[in-house]
Formats: sequence, structure tokens, C-alpha cells
Amino acid sequence: MTASSAPADLADSLFDGGEITPTRLGQVVIEKLTDAILAGRLKPGDPLPSEGRIAMAFGVSKQIAREAIRDLAALGVVQIQQGKVARVRSLDAEPLGRFFRFAVRGSREGLAEAVEMRQVLEPPIARLAALRRSEAGLAALRAVLARMRAAVTDIPVWMEADLDFHETIAELSGNRLLRLQMRGMRPVVRENMVLFNAHRSRDAAEHRATLDRHEAVVEAIAAGDGEGAFAAMVHHFDPANAAIHKVFPERKRETG
Repeated sequence: MTASSAPADLADSLFDGGEITPTRLGQVVIEKLTDAILAGRLKPGDPLPSEGRIAMAFGVSKQIAREAIRDLAALGVVQIQQGKVARVRSLDAEPLGRFFRFAVRGSREGLAEAVEMRQVLEPPIARLAALRRSEAGLAALRAVLARMRAAVTDIPVWMEADLDFHETIAELSGNRLLRLQMRGMRPVVRENMVLFNAHRSRDAAEHRATLDRHEAVVEAIAAGDGEGAFAAMVHHFDPANAAIHKVFPERKRETG
């Protein structure tokens, strides 16, 4: 099957049978469509069967088929364009980014939680990167570090390079879900960086110390030192702890 055409009876061969309970019609249609995508029967760029063919294949109404396709589009699994056939999308982090922006909603509470989540995720990501690094990946990471070094006093340029730095480490981890997680968090992380930099003025010594922390992470990853990379990333977040206390108000903790 090519991305430009689909046989009229495509839906009949893409999905296996099985009784569908009326209360779960829409969800089961979504599950069957995603099964076809995950199994490779539908690939990125391939057109979906028409709503009518999907409805006929599952014995549901065209309205249920239409809603299932719309739900998949909201998840970023398929792409819908007015007047064009719906097509399977390559997996990306855009829907996850929308979710994080909605969950955080620009609130200080949400932004503080985003920092805490990064502190939980990124040290193990750095450990995996050290254990699974490749020469090409290390070259990419060093190139980003060079951009940071050149932009050490240019905060907007530094921030974009810093975001790329953390995403590149996630790439080196070899874990697709972690890579998508880091990409999805990018808008929220950028918002945090802007907020932190608005509340402090860094001198040359602090700039150097910040760069040193990034370089320590790269050195540990390049050496294949998983535990060293983990520790270096933990240390990298030390200033963030002070910034959280300074920028964000004290937050109530739930007690068990």
C-alpha cells in the first residue's frame, strides 16, 4: 500500500473481527485503528480508509467512525485536513507538549512541579545516555555544548541551546518514550527558564559555574560513566532548588 492510494476494501483486511459492545463502540474503533498502526499495517503517510469503510468494517455508524478519527487526530496519531483524506502521522511530541502546557497552565505551582519532574527524570536519562552513547550522538552533544559556550552571556540564545542540550541527552538514551517526554516538556521548561532568569542577574563567575555543570555531564557521558553522569545531572539541578524557593511560594504538601 502506498501513501497516495488505498484499495476500496482496505478496511476489511486491516482490522480483525470481534464483537463490539455498544457502550464501547468508539473506544474499540480507536483501539482497532491504533492496533493496525502499531502493527505496521498502516504506516506514517498512509491514508486511512474512509469513514464509510471503517463504519462498515466494524458495523458502526459513520458518526462513530468520524469521532474515532477525530480522537486519534487529537492524540496526534492521524492528521486531518479539510477536504483531504485523513493520514497516519509520524509519532511526535506535539500532543504531549499541549498536554503539559494545559496541565501547568503557566501557574507557579505547575512550573515548580515541572522542575521537580525534571529532577526525577533527567539523572536516569543521563545514566542511560552514558551507557548507550554513540560517536555520532556525542558529536551532536558536544556541538550543542559549543553553542552554549559561545552564547554564555546571550540569555535567549543560551536558553534554546540549553533546551537542545537536554533533548540531545534524551536522544542518546536510546529510549523513544523518554525522548518524546523531553520534547513534550520543552515549552514548559522554556517558560521556567524565562522565569528564573527574570529573577536573577548572573555574573561571569556564575556563568562559568553553570557551563561547568553542563560540561561535567558531557564528560561523564563521553566516558561511559553511568553513575557519574547521574551524579553530574543531579548536581546540575542544584541551583534550580534555590531558584524554586526564591521564585515560587511555599506550596502545601499532602500528608498521608
